[in-house]
Amino acid sequence: MSNKQVLILGGGLMGLAIAHQLARRGRAVTVLSRRRSEAAGFVAAGMLAPHAEGLRGNLLQLGQLSLERIPRWVAQIEADSGLPCGLRATGIVVPFRDATERNRYPTAAFGEALNRQRLEQLLPGIAPAWEAGLLFDQDGQIDNRRQLMRALESACVDRGVHFQEGVEVLKLLKQDGRLHGVRTRDSEGQLSTLNCTTAVLCSGAWSAQLLPELPVFPVKGQMVSLQTPRGALKHVIFGPGTYLVPREDGLVVAGATSEPEAGFDEGLTPQGQQRLNKGIAALLPDAVNWPPMERWWGFRPCTPDEGPLLGQGPIPGLWLACGHHRNGVLLAAITTELLADAITGYATSTEAVSLLSAFRWNRFSN
Repeated sequence: MSNKQVLILGGGLMGLAIAHQLARRGRAVTVLSRRRSEAAGFVAAGMLAPHAEGLRGNLLQLGQLSLERIPRWVAQIEADSGLPCGLRATGIVVPFRDATERNRYPTAAFGEALNRQRLEQLLPGIAPAWEAGLLFDQDGQIDNRRQLMRALESACVDRGVHFQEGVEVLKLLKQDGRLHGVRTRDSEGQLSTLNCTTAVLCSGAWSAQLLPELPVFPVKGQMVSLQTPRGALKHVIFGPGTYLVPREDGLVVAGATSEPEAGFDEGLTPQGQQRLNKGIAALLPDAVNWPPMERWWGFRPCTPDEGPLLGQGPIPGLWLACGHHRNGVLLAAITTELLADAITGYATSTEAVSLLSAFRWNRFSN
C-alpha cells in the first residue's frame, strides 16, 4: 500500500461518507467492514434536527453547520451514484405540555411558537395533552436506511473505493509510536496484516473494542415502521422519548427506545416494543391502529456528553469519526468535511480547528 492509501475502519454511514470524500480528493481508499447491516446508519430514523433535538453549545453549532452543508453533500453523492438520497425538507414539530415548557426549550428562539389550535392544524389527531409546540421549518429528514446508504455505496464504487467485507480489525499496529497497519481476520478466520500510515476509525458503538481508552459505549434502540393512510402525517413529530418520521411513500418510522443497560444484546424485546407503542399512543393515538410493517433495532455510539469524537486519535496517523450518538445522520456532512480537510492537509479555518478541539477524544480527562 502506498502512503497515499487510507484505511477506513468501519463500513457504516461515517465510513462510507469519509471514504467517498477522500476518494473525490484523489486518495486511494479501502473500507474494512465486519458486518454492514449492524451499522447505525441502517437503523437510524434520518432526522436532520439540531433545533428540534434541543442541542446546545458546540454540539448545536456542529449540527447547524452540518445542516447547511447537507444539500451540497447530498448533491455530490447523487451526482456520483445516479441514485436519490431521499432528502426532504418536511419541518419538525416538537410538542409541549404548556407554553412555559415550550419557551424554556434550549432552541426555542430558532422555531415558530405554536398554540394548541396551530398544533392541531399541523398534526391532526395529536393527543390532547399537548397544548403548545415549536415548528422548526429548517429541520428535515433523509431516508438513510433505504436510499442514502445505498447511494453512498454506489458513489464510493464510482470513485474507486475498495471494499473488504466480512473483515474484523483485531489490532492497530504501531512502529516508532506511529500507526503502521492493522491486524485483521476475515469471515473464514484467516488472519492478515495490512500496512498503512493513515486510517480513520469509524466503528460506531464498537470503537472502544479496538481502542479501550475511547469513551464510547452502546445505547440500544428499537424501532418500527407503520403503514399510514397517505397524507395522514405531513410533519415529523419529535416528542419526549418518541418520534414519528413520515416518509414519502406513506410509511412512518417510529422510534426509538433508549436502553443503555442492554449493552450489545441483539434482538427485539417485548418490553422495548411495549415502551415504543406507549410512546406512539401518547403522541398520536390514531397511530396505534396503523399496521406495523417492519421492526428492527440498533446500537447508538454514545459518549459521556453525547458529542462525537473527531480528529486525531491517541496514535499518530489514526483519525477518529465516532461516538455520534443519535445525530450521526445529521453530523455526517460536517464530519466528512472536517476529517477530509485535516487528512489531506487542506488549509483549515479557525472555526474548523476550534470544532476539532471541542470534540477531541480526550476532552473528558481535563
